Amino acid sequence: MFSWASKEQGGRNKEGDMFQTVTEGLQSLYTRKLLPLEETYLFHDFHSPALEDADFQSKPMVLLVGQYSTGKTSFIRYLLEQDFPGMRIGPEPTTDGFIAVMYGENEGVIPGNALVVDPKKPFRKLNAFGNAFLNRLICSQMPNQVLQSISIIDTPGILSGEKQRISRGYDFSEVLRWFGERVDRIILLFDAHKLDISDEFSEAIKALRGQDDKIRVVLNKADQVDTQQLMRVYGALMWSLGKVINTPEVVRVYLGSFWAKPLQNTDNRRLFEAETQDLFRDIQSLPRNAALRKLNDLIKRARLAKVHAYIISYLKKEMPSLFGKEKKKEELIARLPEIYLLLQREYHISPGDFPNVTKMQEQLQHYDFSKFPSLKIKLVESVDKMLSNKISGLMTLIREEESKHPAKIVSGGAFQGSEDSPFGRGYGEGISAGADADEWIVHRDKPRYDEIFYTLMPINGKVTGVNAKKEMMNSRLPNTVLGKIWKLADCDHDGMLDDEEFALAQHLIKVKLEGYELPNELPEHLVPPSHRKDPTADTLYNHQED
Repeated sequence: MFSWASKEQGGRNKEGDMFQTVTEGLQSLYTRKLLPLEETYLFHDFHSPALEDADFQSKPMVLLVGQYSTGKTSFIRYLLEQDFPGMRIGPEPTTDGFIAVMYGENEGVIPGNALVVDPKKPFRKLNAFGNAFLNRLICSQMPNQVLQSISIIDTPGILSGEKQRISRGYDFSEVLRWFGERVDRIILLFDAHKLDISDEFSEAIKALRGQDDKIRVVLNKADQVDTQQLMRVYGALMWSLGKVINTPEVVRVYLGSFWAKPLQNTDNRRLFEAETQDLFRDIQSLPRNAALRKLNDLIKRARLAKVHAYIISYLKKEMPSLFGKEKKKEELIARLPEIYLLLQREYHISPGDFPNVTKMQEQLQHYDFSKFPSLKIKLVESVDKMLSNKISGLMTLIREEESKHPAKIVSGGAFQGSEDSPFGRGYGEGISAGADADEWIVHRDKPRYDEIFYTLMPINGKVTGVNAKKEMMNSRLPNTVLGKIWKLADCDHDGMLDDEEFALAQHLIKVKLEGYELPNELPEHLVPPSHRKDPTADTLYNHQED
């Protein structure tokens, strides 16, 4: 059993805090410390519904967002390597609702109204969006190895013009905001031929504000343009994103063609393969980081709840007891930006912890400030204590869980299609080249290296470090890299290089100049033949010793 607090009386601390898992710890802290503050100051009406057990226990979720026909559903099909119930793919807007693709022993579809009453699924609070939305929500269950580790949320293709605003029947941006707060990764998909960000897509991205650390961008169908066009497309995409994602850092964009069909343009095949593997590694890490992400989200929620309590209690304090309530209410709403500054100074709060002032002003119009609760110091202090003391204990527990029960990475489907095979990333390239060949790979270029070797005036078949350094410096590689190459090539550690060791050094320089990384230890297949241990000779030697 894991315990993250100093134990007293039967293995418990003063408050009886003792948890077997991080999930249990998060649930307990939220229920006992944060939820009372949220309920007292109407946090759920203003910001986000209360969290339930399923929110803490659910698998990591990936949310796909993009305009229609950018390949969102095809992307899921590509990852799973099989069709899922309710899937429709086409050039026209096909996915007209939200589809939660999850693991299930039996393949089937659960309608939205049935889904939101299931206590084991983290979607119960979606019932607040009404029947218009629930009729467009389904859960697609199927037995698939990928879905044992993650769940994937497919969204409707974002349209443009009046059709987007009129035909939905529910607040699309608010639904995205709800999912954005709960998922572990948000993937924005773009088509190489559809780079324009419509007003509706812009609103959708703004709804995800505050979740910037979860967002990844995928430029899909990148094989449909040549290299020159791809450079222009990439530049145009970064320019468009810069106008809607207000962060000082550049967003990570993955290029590729995410479907199981031949590439239309193979000029950038290596680039696409490298980008695909980078994206796969990012998704595969989600289960390992799930507990840390939930802890991070709980901290963000607690900070917002504290600030909300200060705002509500301040508005209550400023209200008159008898007359002029409506006039004072209007005055306080208009002065809300000033109130934010005042609270920042009084309670030493960062400006980034405050909710959007315009949205807050709109929401406050519907409330009677005189009915707001006054500030209850004990509730705020309880949350402060949780943030300062309890959270650090959970961080320790996370590290203990990771060491004793490492989380499995996402596997199956497309994630294992190139593992342990000649089609894996880097197989037969760079330092791995020649690993499965009978001949020492350096032999191919050794005649050329020998010509250079004999110009360096070898003594007794070896060149000194001084002479070798002059030639190796011609590569213009940094001294730190050349020093590593020297250590790898000097197999007998005598401070000199024979012809094979010199050829090996030149080969490693070539590998590095081609953009590959050097190993910390020399692989067996690169050891020069004259420096390899002869197992037969060792056996004969041992027999003679006996």
